[in-house]
Amino acid sequence: MVDFNLINSLGDLDSEVDSAVATALGDAADDLSKLVQGDEVQDFTPGAIIKGKVSGHAGDDFIVELGLKSEGILERSEFDEPENVQIGEEVRVLLEDVESDSGLVKISKRKADRIINWESIMKTKKEGDPVSGKVTKKIKGGLLVDIGVPVFLPASQVDIRRPGEISDWIGRNIDAVILKIDEERRNIVISRRKMIEVQREELKRKTFEGLTVGEVRKGTVKNIADFGAFIDLGGIDGLLHITDMSWGRIGHPSEVLKIDQEIEVKILSIDQNKEKIALGLKQKDASPWENIESKYPVGSVHEAEVVNIMSYGAFCKLEEGVEGLVHISEMSWTKRINHPSEMVTQAQKVKIKILEIDKDKQEISLGMKQVEENPWERVAERYPTGSVIEGKVRNIANYGAFVEIEEGIDGLLHVSDLSWTKKIGHPSEVLKKGEDIRAVVLSVDQEKQRIALGLKQMQEDPWTTVIPNNYRPGMVVKGHVTKIANFGVFVELEPGLEGLLHISEISDHKIEKPEDQLKVGQDLEVKILRVDSEERKIGLSLKRAQWVQEEQVREEQRSTRPDRKGLRGGLEGGENTSGLGDLKLDK
Repeated sequence: MVDFNLINSLGDLDSEVDSAVATALGDAADDLSKLVQGDEVQDFTPGAIIKGKVSGHAGDDFIVELGLKSEGILERSEFDEPENVQIGEEVRVLLEDVESDSGLVKISKRKADRIINWESIMKTKKEGDPVSGKVTKKIKGGLLVDIGVPVFLPASQVDIRRPGEISDWIGRNIDAVILKIDEERRNIVISRRKMIEVQREELKRKTFEGLTVGEVRKGTVKNIADFGAFIDLGGIDGLLHITDMSWGRIGHPSEVLKIDQEIEVKILSIDQNKEKIALGLKQKDASPWENIESKYPVGSVHEAEVVNIMSYGAFCKLEEGVEGLVHISEMSWTKRINHPSEMVTQAQKVKIKILEIDKDKQEISLGMKQVEENPWERVAERYPTGSVIEGKVRNIANYGAFVEIEEGIDGLLHVSDLSWTKKIGHPSEVLKKGEDIRAVVLSVDQEKQRIALGLKQMQEDPWTTVIPNNYRPGMVVKGHVTKIANFGVFVELEPGLEGLLHISEISDHKIEKPEDQLKVGQDLEVKILRVDSEERKIGLSLKRAQWVQEEQVREEQRSTRPDRKGLRGGLEGGENTSGLGDLKLDK
């Protein structure tokens, strides 16, 4: 069947093709119907094809007797196999001129052959028929092929895949199909690609029908990509994915395969509708995961090779095709690891412990730290509750400070355990990063790997006896304002000890904002209302302290009142009062 779409896509043939064909047929080939006379009487009209007989040699050339006492010379190149030409052999030649400069008839066997062959092709061949020929020349846009007459092979029709340098085809014999015959211009266009596609389609159909899942087939590697390789099974390609090439780790398919390499592959799946075939190379051998639980039981220790390092862990090879992951969290009991490369290097041999196996997913969880003793198992023994440790402040957070007791083992010093008396908003008010401190072990949680530390516990709790003894309700004490809140004022009574002066205890009259009455740093006297050792709070009153002061003033005034009244006289003079008889009058 003629592929008209393909023919149209080639466009008009170049004039170089027409020129090459015209040269091969000869200038007298305009009217082909008059050229081939068969066995009729010789016509010595220039442009006619006549019979002749090889009668001798003229150097390397041949003398051809044409009759009527006429002779012509055929150069050696006029014959395909000049060494096999015999004297007396009959030939048909094109009469180009009755008499040349040398006095001989000018003839051409090759041009006659081309014209005869053209007539033969016109009678026996049609578009779509197969032909064979030899590539003779590279011309613009393709190749010239001799199939008895010169025909044009476009570059796009040389092969299925784009050829490199088409001049490499010169001298090669090829098979092709006729795409187009132009009788008027005596042009024939052929396609080797079309023939290959037809052959491959037929071969593909037969191969596809003969395939069964599970069988092993021979194939040839035709193309290699990052994700796998395409294998020619005989007219049809199958995909051998990189994950199906080896049970082991492969970086690129080119590590295993080469172009044109013959291999045996296993048919994994066939999609009839999409004509897709999945192939496997590793499936020819038994999977190393079949008896994985018996070879590597959970809890067993083995030596493995680090084959790949990622940000989250390291993949270690136990054997070819069997790898496991050591997560970054399973590399050390105590070290703080930012990247697995801090612990392992490529190709390093490491001791690992099997933590978990998922045979279906072909995944194994490995541990490095589990091979060694967990130092946290002895932390409670080394740091019992109540013991005092020395450490360095490694980091400070909003809620407390982390103190490094030994390499990889930190204790948390919570902000609430920094001071018995002082209200601390942030640990940095008391501690500095890198500072060496001593603290008390409050508790050890071995399961969660936590140690709680206390700084204030290094001293006796003053709220037990000291503060209640020194600060009793009813006492008026001095202090200064440290902080002001909307609900009241904090007053420092001594370093580290504060009491709360509620807004309602600032003045006898109602106050909207404490800062309208008091300022930070202001000294004042306050009265202790209550001391709550359990809540660790001291309630203060400014107005009540002022009441006490006012009462003291009144007391002082009352104590001096009898002397003043005695001078004035009256009934309340008492023993200090002088009567009239005591008065001395001046004379």
